Amino acid sequence: MTDETQNIPDPIEAPDETPARKPGKFAKLTGNLSLSRHKLTGMYMDWFLDYASYVILERAVPHLEDGLKPVQRRILHVMRKMDDGRYNKVANIVGSTMSYHPHGDASIGDALVQLGQKDLLIDTQGNWGNILTGDGAAAPRYIEARLTKFALDVVFNPKTTEWMLTYDGRNQEPVTLPVKFPLLLAQGVEGIAVGLASKILPHNFNELIDAAIAHLRGEAFELFPDFPTGGMIDVSRYNDGLRGGAVKVRAKINKIDKKTLVITEIPFGKTTSSVIESILKANDKNKIRIKKVDDNTAAQVEIMVYLAGDVSADKTIDALYAFTDCEVSISPNACVINEDKPHFIGVSEILRCSAEYTKALLRQELQIRLDELAEEWHMASLERIFIENKIYQEIEGKTSREAAYVAVDKGLEPFKARLRREVTREDVIKLTELRFIRISRYDTAKADEQIQAIEAEIEQVQGHLNNLVKYTIAYYERIKKKHGAGRERKTEIRSFDTIEAAKVAVNNAKLYVNRAEGFFGIGNSMKKEEYVGDCSDIDDVIVFNKEGKYIITRVSEKAFFSKNISWIGVFKKNDTRTIYNVVYRDGKNGSIYMKRCAITSITRDREYDMTKGTPRSEILYMSVNPNGEAEVLKVYFKPRPRLKKLIVSLDFSELAIKGRASQGNLFSRYGIHKIVLKEKGTSTLGGQNIWFDEDVMRLNADGRGRLLGEFSGQDKLIVITGGGSYYTTGFDLGQHFPPNTMSVKKYNPEKVYTVTYFDAAQGFFYVKRFAAEDSDKPQLFIDEHPDSYLVAITGAKHPLLEITFGGDQVNRPPETIDTPAFIGVKSHRAKGKRVSAYTVEKLEFIDPPQEEEAQDEEVLDDEPLETDEEAGTTEDIEGDDPIFEDDSDVQMELF
Repeated sequence: MTDETQNIPDPIEAPDETPARKPGKFAKLTGNLSLSRHKLTGMYMDWFLDYASYVILERAVPHLEDGLKPVQRRILHVMRKMDDGRYNKVANIVGSTMSYHPHGDASIGDALVQLGQKDLLIDTQGNWGNILTGDGAAAPRYIEARLTKFALDVVFNPKTTEWMLTYDGRNQEPVTLPVKFPLLLAQGVEGIAVGLASKILPHNFNELIDAAIAHLRGEAFELFPDFPTGGMIDVSRYNDGLRGGAVKVRAKINKIDKKTLVITEIPFGKTTSSVIESILKANDKNKIRIKKVDDNTAAQVEIMVYLAGDVSADKTIDALYAFTDCEVSISPNACVINEDKPHFIGVSEILRCSAEYTKALLRQELQIRLDELAEEWHMASLERIFIENKIYQEIEGKTSREAAYVAVDKGLEPFKARLRREVTREDVIKLTELRFIRISRYDTAKADEQIQAIEAEIEQVQGHLNNLVKYTIAYYERIKKKHGAGRERKTEIRSFDTIEAAKVAVNNAKLYVNRAEGFFGIGNSMKKEEYVGDCSDIDDVIVFNKEGKYIITRVSEKAFFSKNISWIGVFKKNDTRTIYNVVYRDGKNGSIYMKRCAITSITRDREYDMTKGTPRSEILYMSVNPNGEAEVLKVYFKPRPRLKKLIVSLDFSELAIKGRASQGNLFSRYGIHKIVLKEKGTSTLGGQNIWFDEDVMRLNADGRGRLLGEFSGQDKLIVITGGGSYYTTGFDLGQHFPPNTMSVKKYNPEKVYTVTYFDAAQGFFYVKRFAAEDSDKPQLFIDEHPDSYLVAITGAKHPLLEITFGGDQVNRPPETIDTPAFIGVKSHRAKGKRVSAYTVEKLEFIDPPQEEEAQDEEVLDDEPLETDEEAGTTEDIEGDDPIFEDDSDVQMELF
């Protein structure tokens, strides 16, 4: 530090007479003890523990009170000392911090850049790197920094700061900074010490203030992470940020068209480079199939993913989440230093401690201010007494200072009862040092106003102390109003559906089988054998032999099950629609049984039996039907005396679907010569019930969310978005829906929709009625102007539109429009009819009194739609799907 710099008054420098609170902190390293000789074993036992404690307390783990690591605290302290409103070179900041931090400039520079990239405490200028692309900051001599207004408001106050000596004893530094904000939760932190680690995720600025206010009011609150990179987060296992919890974070991926995806936000802790690298690796491993990836990231993330010609965009999105860094799991571990010890506490408790610490600091500031005001009142009153009563004349003729002091004190004696504290020698000295020109110009009225203002402020401060909770809440509200703009939540909180990797992986291998020898696999050594079909290298396969034994196992290069394999194929877990039709002989010469069953969820690599388990049983016929088809067989019996009918038909559609462990129904006790297919079957399962889970925005057949109806064949869905468009699509469970999806329902081409919207070009509200055309491309049904917006849409048969007026017509009574009488059914491209020429405050669809049937009205809202009905979820258990009952003689309906 130069001499010129030393002459600048330091606004937060601790007084010289202030004793250090923690002297001798490094005495063990610098004192005479360090000159003694030690055995190596003793040094390891004693000094390693000291080293571990030092790393935990002084380097890696943040303090509970101010939320800062020591290097961060020292950087901010130095920046406050250097602060004059202008930017300072980072190289200068780093150099000055080295007087306080006993480590190299590299660690200080890295910590300073990380603080600057958090965009909260440090106002940066120059190239500070990019957290989205992973680009590093420029050299310290090229970039500049200064404290933000927020940091100046909430971080520093020399009057309430506790000080200690630096590592070399030449300066004083804060023990902790008096931060009146949950800075630790706002910035987040990650540190690795010796045998200990801390990882606290960042949270939203405004949500932290709201939570602090809620705590002060005695209300419940919840805190969830919010990342500067945006994305989506599943907090179902957050566990308040404690050890054992985890959050899943996903990138935001949108479909531009059927062959192009764009990634607009990435998971926290990842960069565009790492995400692209993971995508290319997944493509090289044949987990996904893409043509190319372009990175157009600038201020915002934009990664373009171009798909191969025959790949589903929806399936690829799931595959990106399953096989790349588009989805990551983060495990928090909230550890902080409190009372010189590490503590594992949740983020809610950290927030409560911060709010109470802020309240204590505010109490301390108010008490200090009250003492200052009391001193100001005392001196102003004393000065008034001294001048108005001309006590200064008592000094005349006194030849020494002591005599003058005694005379003034004696002159004040009659007035001391008016004062609030005793008159000290220092008070008398200050009075004798008043200049004559000030005494001659003394204005009594002005002095009275000054004293009254001091008394009013004392009353105000005392009121704040008496109502400290309200004062603290007002402080938080003031901080939010002043600094909370532009700090809205960036990370969307969502519930994620579980993506099964085997279902979304592309078929990157070919499955082969040697039936006679019992080998199967996808390796090069199997390529000369019988080709079964395509699969992925993470699929499960189900293998049957002729005795009815079967096993489910992970596909491998080459595996052995049993000789005489009768059937092999890819196995889909929890698939209730794939039905196995079987005819088998029980034992060597036993009876013939027939059965239909589904195999849903069983233990991998465990052998099961499709028959009763009698030795030398044999599968006579088996078919695997992906949609529950039931064929008709022609069965030829072996000739036998008294057997009148040698040929009979077996219709599987007349057979009940039972559990996989059931023995089936008795078909015959006579031997069979052969079985041939007489007639191919059709599905006996009927349509498939589809539900829409609005929490995860996905379709399912498991009963989660709102039932859309029964689907089969060419049935479709209609998807209505908040942007005023719709499109139709199939009921594929793997598809994704736009983020602004407003409604998903079964498509009915005859259904008439009634819409009201605001036409920004005309400045009026319009109403229209139309039947949605079948189109897989989005069809806009409101005006194309960017400021036009959808108000409400309903599929009711006879809706009424209620108009509430505003503006100059606010006192006009509401009107009701009979929409079918007001406007006819036209194309969705039609403009519609203006609702009213008056100023409209509110539009709302209402049901006519005579219409009792349920309506499906969707009102545009930022919140997700409530489900029409709640369905119970099925529990994933070992064994059969619960809809199948073993050994039941009654056929059950699947849906």
